[in-house]
Amino acid sequence: MEKDLSQKPYALILAGGSGTRLWPLSREEMPKQFLALCGDEKTLLQRTALRLIAVTDSERLRVVSSGKWKALVSHQLLSIGMRGDFIIEESEGRNTAPAIALGMAQLLLSGASPDDTVLVCPSDHMIMDEENFRQAVRVAIGAANDGNLVTFGIKPTKADTGFGYIKTSHNTTPWLVAEEFVEKPDLATAKNYVESGDYYWNGGIFCFRLSDMISAFETHFPEGASIFGAEREHIGSHFLSAPKQSIDYAVMEKARNIACVPLDAGWSDVGSWDSVYENSPKDKKNNASTGDIFLSGGGDNLIIGSDRLICGVDLDSMIIVDTPDALFISPKGSSQKLRDVVKALSDAGRDEVTESPMSARPWGTYRVLSKGDRQKIKKIEVVPGKRLSLQYHVHRSEHWIVVKGVARVTICDHGENTQGKEIFVHEGESVFVPKGKLHRLENPGKIPLEIIEVQIGEYVGEDDIERVDDDFRRTS
Repeated sequence: MEKDLSQKPYALILAGGSGTRLWPLSREEMPKQFLALCGDEKTLLQRTALRLIAVTDSERLRVVSSGKWKALVSHQLLSIGMRGDFIIEESEGRNTAPAIALGMAQLLLSGASPDDTVLVCPSDHMIMDEENFRQAVRVAIGAANDGNLVTFGIKPTKADTGFGYIKTSHNTTPWLVAEEFVEKPDLATAKNYVESGDYYWNGGIFCFRLSDMISAFETHFPEGASIFGAEREHIGSHFLSAPKQSIDYAVMEKARNIACVPLDAGWSDVGSWDSVYENSPKDKKNNASTGDIFLSGGGDNLIIGSDRLICGVDLDSMIIVDTPDALFISPKGSSQKLRDVVKALSDAGRDEVTESPMSARPWGTYRVLSKGDRQKIKKIEVVPGKRLSLQYHVHRSEHWIVVKGVARVTICDHGENTQGKEIFVHEGESVFVPKGKLHRLENPGKIPLEIIEVQIGEYVGEDDIERVDDDFRRTS
């Protein structure tokens, strides 16, 4: 019986990773998958979702991500038209094998058949040629329906020691046989791999039938297979009991039915600022720039600005990344050393490594405009119909100035009934929230509510918040 290849696959986006290789834009609170890079207006996560929606339906797309980024994932994907309950929440990061198992288990509970195919993609990679990607996906679905676990092999553009490699051999099918997964090689070995034409970079993109991957888990990673068939309320405990292992180490390196589909589509893992430069559009002097930039003389630079004007004279082969609270400057070719700089800053307890000037919350977003020892100024946007928690602060007072929309504000004492304590604050008006007072901010209108918040006190950290009632059931 001929296999039906018309069924669209399910798709899992893995968005649980964190990293600071692109600091100061990338922070622990704002990993690179949530950044717009290489001259693009959309973030890497948004681009990944749109790329997958082109080969399946948005209703078949799920994002596996840490709970701490749930609001950010939701905010970014709702803004490109995603709807419904598309987030599969990891209670903690446990590497890609448990993450994929969690996604598969939730797909089965939501109605997927064991015969359905699943496409798994990282959220923080770039693919420039999306038509070639779609063609590779079609080949991969065919290979998966033939009983293979499929990995996409990235066609190498150079001998690179930063990637794992896949050794392949040809057969009579449109896909290759994956013979061996090879760890990151030294430079001489990498050159031999590339010259042979039989090796591909391992890009972490996979395709398989659910039943075949479940069987592979049961054979090669039984500690992670208990999640399949578990009741919905027990899935979380099975996930937490699985060892922290990558899908390559747990399954792909051990299984025999591995196919490799070559992908030549302008792929990049965007792992450094030099990589961002290579993948960015450039002007006539080979400058790649974003923001309000004025350059006189020089060329071959990557310059990323935020709000202020950046001027440069006779700059050559430089990397400049400006954010509201940190500035990074480096010659091109040296950005890989940034890892050591970030570690030193982290060891020194610098907030700039962890906290991001922009943050998403279930009710909207905020951006830090200014910060000092006893003050912080934010621009807050609350989406229509949403409200912040009923809360109080131990160390700070707040002054709210409405810039756009109408705010419903509650201010009262502890133990006091909030009924009758609400006031409406309109554009140009302001309200003061004393230290220790219960308060809540709500947008009752039809348009986004924008306010400027001025915090004053002996401590203005984000953890000075005590929630009494919260629509989103947050504890921190």
